[in-house]
Amino acid sequence: MGTIVCQDCQEVIEHFDEEKVTTLYGTCPSCDNKK
Repeated sequence: MGTIVCQDCQEVIEHFDEEKVTTLYGTCPSCDNKK
């Protein structure tokens, strides 16, 4: 199970299928609009 987390607000953006537990950091749409 993989998880994508917003690096600005720490909100979980999305879950995806992955063989091992993975956490990726990205930017969610609401934080992306603030920039």
